[in-house]
Amino acid sequence: MRTNLKLGQGALVATLVAAACGAQASSHREAPGITESPKVDATDFYMFRSYQAAREDFVTIIANYQPLQAPYGGPNYFTMDSDAIYEIHIDNDGDAIEDLTFQFDFDNALGADGNGIALTIGDETVAIPLKTAGSITGDDGDPLNEIETYSLDVIRGDRRSGDAEPIVGLDGRRTFVKPLDNIGTKTIPDYEAYADQYIYKVDIPGCEMQGRVFAGQRAEAFAVNLGEIFDLVNLVPLEGAIENSRENDDLIDRFNVTSLALELPISCVIGDGNGVIGGWTTSSLPQAEIEDPSPTYEGTSVHGGAWVQQSRLSAPLVNEVVIGLPDKDLFNAAEPTQDSALATYVTNPTLPALIDILFRDALGAPGNIAPSNLPRQDLVTAFLTGFPGLNQQATVTPSEMMRLNTAVPPTPRQQQSNFGVVGEDLAGFPNGRRPGDDVVDIALRVVMGALCHPVPLGAELGVEGAEEDTESDLVNLGLCAPGDAPVGDQPFIDGAPVSALDVGGQFPYLRAPLPGAGG
Repeated sequence: MRTNLKLGQGALVATLVAAACGAQASSHREAPGITESPKVDATDFYMFRSYQAAREDFVTIIANYQPLQAPYGGPNYFTMDSDAIYEIHIDNDGDAIEDLTFQFDFDNALGADGNGIALTIGDETVAIPLKTAGSITGDDGDPLNEIETYSLDVIRGDRRSGDAEPIVGLDGRRTFVKPLDNIGTKTIPDYEAYADQYIYKVDIPGCEMQGRVFAGQRAEAFAVNLGEIFDLVNLVPLEGAIENSRENDDLIDRFNVTSLALELPISCVIGDGNGVIGGWTTSSLPQAEIEDPSPTYEGTSVHGGAWVQQSRLSAPLVNEVVIGLPDKDLFNAAEPTQDSALATYVTNPTLPALIDILFRDALGAPGNIAPSNLPRQDLVTAFLTGFPGLNQQATVTPSEMMRLNTAVPPTPRQQQSNFGVVGEDLAGFPNGRRPGDDVVDIALRVVMGALCHPVPLGAELGVEGAEEDTESDLVNLGLCAPGDAPVGDQPFIDGAPVSALDVGGQFPYLRAPLPGAGG
């Protein structure tokens, strides 16, 4: 399905360039500080019009946490941090300040009525060391030795001082259950059926329609040739020079993540704005921690003080490949209104220069292959402000947020282009982000100047005389010239493809997690 929007040529192309500059992979262990707190490390953020049948009036937002979860990571697996809060923020008027915050607060408790499962060994009663004492199906009588739950609040206004109200299930529940991680097929014979029991329909205060929520382990959906990329890009990143195969993917089919997924009515999140919403996720811990020399299950330390932000994520890989090493921890602590202080990383990006250092000779180029239109004010406009007609909000405040135009209809799963907007699919990245959008390949091509060369977007842009699938559809979008990007017409790839068919077609979209054994 193709949507024809009358967009300014410069607006669309700058959006694409900027988004690509900030997306080479997703944010896994991307800053020195966050490596010390993996439970609060955000890895991916997705925001898109729901493309499940009959759910087109909803927006799906997925915030993934805890990177690189080995499926066999027992015996404790990957509970969330009960001392932290995890939040999804929405700005619907363009001031770069949250108007809506959805706050997840997790808690863990021992099974067997809080006492934990114990066995009689001789004349002693002894607690077992494992998460379960038998198979788990979701029944009330399951021999589950630890139960993880969470509450969910919606906060209108400032996330700390605004009006907070509980989100409740249709049965009136205030507490929701997070399913046990996928230990293996003997422990949980049908994981998908088991986990589906914990997809909750919810009443959201202030919303006329019900939403849905799910929090639990999912299979990693981010495709990237991770090892080679960070080994000084230890491959020639061109189509034909490297096999484009799932065998090159270092995350999908190898690791799991923990997803916080919301399906929200569009009418509830757009507020009084123009239908474009900005979104991001954060995690926070209390400011002070004192270690307990006599720890118990209930706690290993005492926390107190104000909440301090530990992780922040919207567009993929901003902190990994855009923000410089000295400022990575600062970016994780910053709020969107403070982003102008780091603007140099966007106006003068280092990633194209690094690619030039590594591949100028391999590509046989006589000179510098990095785009030369510096400073990259086009990236500032797209990366920090959005664009009229596509994803610019009614009020424009420079800030790093993922922006989604909720007026653009969702593209059915089978028809989605994994190249998003540059693939003539306006419902994809960087107009929000879907799990099947191959942001790495988009990034590698666009950051090196693909949009300085003619692109097949004339019909989508409403260019007079442009017809789909003809030469007239190729247009130069006018932000830069081919001479500004010597290799911008080259088919850059990382060799790890992904598409919408690699993920699910219904909420929560990411597939069931890989089992620790028996898969």
